[in-house]
Amino acid sequence: MRRWVTGVALGVVTALAATGCTRPAGIDGDLVDDWASMAVPTVFTPDDGVCHGQPQEVGYLSAYAPVDCAEPHRAETLHVGAFTETAGARPPTVGSKAMRTAYSECDRQARTTLGGDWRAARIGLTVVLPSPRAWTGGARWFRCDVHELRALDTPVPVRRTASLAGELDGSSALRHGCFNARTEGDEVIEMVAVGCTKRHRAEFVGLWQAPKSSWSELLAKPERVHRGCRSTIARYAKVPDDGNLQYRVGTIFYHPSEGEWRSGNRSVQCFLWISNRTLTRSVKGAGTRALPIN
Repeated sequence: MRRWVTGVALGVVTALAATGCTRPAGIDGDLVDDWASMAVPTVFTPDDGVCHGQPQEVGYLSAYAPVDCAEPHRAETLHVGAFTETAGARPPTVGSKAMRTAYSECDRQARTTLGGDWRAARIGLTVVLPSPRAWTGGARWFRCDVHELRALDTPVPVRRTASLAGELDGSSALRHGCFNARTEGDEVIEMVAVGCTKRHRAEFVGLWQAPKSSWSELLAKPERVHRGCRSTIARYAKVPDDGNLQYRVGTIFYHPSEGEWRSGNRSVQCFLWISNRTLTRSVKGAGTRALPIN
């Protein structure tokens, strides 16, 4: 039907031109000068401050269905940034300069919005990129999404019905606290969270910033990480950071994933560990009486 109408209109114009008919009053003869100009095409950019039913790593437009954060969801966009120096044919890859820049911005924005470091809590961070097709079409955004995680050893997003903004401003059930470590030899099988007034043998003491190195070097030098975590314990418990510290307490650490490490995350989660007795309160600021030399 539309094609037929267009054909008739063109036929009428042709006939008028061929016969040289006089234009009616009020007609200037220019068929397009009074048409509204077409809008410049815009590239889709997602919103921040919204939540999503499922977490994503690639932000396909067809799957974009944000919800209010009071509704059930498993991911929340805290910030949307833009790549400014990327002209590649495809979205940035893990470990690239552009990806490290985006990860750093997301990390900074997440800590600001949450009110504390997300790595000190059951919270995960994902940098969501446009699809390759959207990138080809000019999309240069990246989303900074956060998720509440089920457990330290089960880092899967759980469903919630409230925003994470401000969650770490004060005390929070999501903050890492005390644990009982299930071990086999020198390997930690699982860290089971318990209240610090319950019997326990491990406690989260903070983050150690590892020096810049390759992923393989990190794995090859665990003793360097243990030394870093012992210094973190000393600051947390207010005990001397000296050669006797290794006789006061043991250490457990969780390092970032390879992808996070290559994208610039150097924060190692440090835990103190007591192998020969149990605790029933936090050792934060407790000094040498809480951590005597064994």
